[in-house]
Amino acid sequence: MQFIKNLTRGFPTITGIRWFNLSVLVITPALSLYGLLYVPILQKTVVCTILYYIYSMLGITAGYHRLWSHRSYNASFPLQVFLILAGASAVQGSCYWWARRHRSHHRHTDTDFDPYNSERGLLWTHIGWIIFESDLKTGPADISDLRKDSLVQWQHRWYFVILTIFGYLLPMVIPGLLWGDWKGGFFFVGALRMTACHHSTFCINSVAHYLGSTPYDDKHSPRDHLISAILTMGEGYHNFHHQFPMDYRNAFRWYQYDPTKWFIAMCHSLGFASHLRVFPSNEIEKGALTMKLKALKDVQDSIEWPVPPQELPIVTWETFQEESQTRTLLLISGFIHDASFFLDSHPGGPALLTRNSGNDMTASFFGGIYAHSHAAHNLLAMMRVGILAGGVEVPAEHAIPPSQHLVIRTRASH
Repeated sequence: MQFIKNLTRGFPTITGIRWFNLSVLVITPALSLYGLLYVPILQKTVVCTILYYIYSMLGITAGYHRLWSHRSYNASFPLQVFLILAGASAVQGSCYWWARRHRSHHRHTDTDFDPYNSERGLLWTHIGWIIFESDLKTGPADISDLRKDSLVQWQHRWYFVILTIFGYLLPMVIPGLLWGDWKGGFFFVGALRMTACHHSTFCINSVAHYLGSTPYDDKHSPRDHLISAILTMGEGYHNFHHQFPMDYRNAFRWYQYDPTKWFIAMCHSLGFASHLRVFPSNEIEKGALTMKLKALKDVQDSIEWPVPPQELPIVTWETFQEESQTRTLLLISGFIHDASFFLDSHPGGPALLTRNSGNDMTASFFGGIYAHSHAAHNLLAMMRVGILAGGVEVPAEHAIPPSQHLVIRTRASH
């Protein structure tokens, strides 16, 4: 019981159960399991199952999602028919219903107006919002174009007839008529394929908000990960998608896995798709750079740096000479450095340092004796304990250690 409570901890107040959805999501996997245990598996049926799975998923990813939810490209009428029937075969609601909620998800991400709010836990985002009625209301979204889309409205009116044909009958009839495997068609091309489609799509709302990195923005929960992309036909680069939802690509980099992008690009090359929308690469790279700088800023803030010059005490020559009798103090580029703790670690031996305590060693440090490395410059800066009164004229590259030539600063908000 405690385990159930933990899983449902973020759930809103449940007001009922969507029995049709629950029946589909329970009976379909049960039929799949029965088929795997008791029905002979034919190679042709396996191939048919995979191909029909790809067909159904493209209906969701290239159709419901990138075409009708985001209008990220234009599709010819034959391609629209292909995709809207494929989407219905996945049995995830009509395109009108699906796109309406998805637009609300983007407009109200991670809030109670988001139908699959990730703040309510992995189970809610994956399946809870589909099978339970709650006191939450889906936030407003503009769907005026969907109301005017005759094909979308036709599918919405005849959805249950279409899903029966393309979701249940056709998957059984194809292997049944062509090679006599009616059972395989029902249990594998029908039930198993549909189960895989359901949970592949659900992973976009659940796993893609929990697994991976945020290379473009971390304001909201969407994340990028190869595993999510594999599970969802390329929809797993979700951080990119939420930042640039009008882009027909989910995978911006050429090497990233996005078969839906490849399908749309292929349709474009064949003349079935046009006006593929892409966000300006310059702006995409700005987002990526911002996140890299943010990560580097966290590293920078975790590192100990030299005391800023303005916080160092001003020391007279007399005081410098007096203090150098009791500890190893070296004057380099106008800064007084306490090298006492470094004597035993000095590669040139402690004697070179101790006998020059109280002396100006600028020329020696910058090549007179040895041209020290950047690491030596950085370490030397950590030994600063004061600035000589009157000082000396110091080149900027001597005053600023190499490690601080590039520093990330946060602009103060006004």
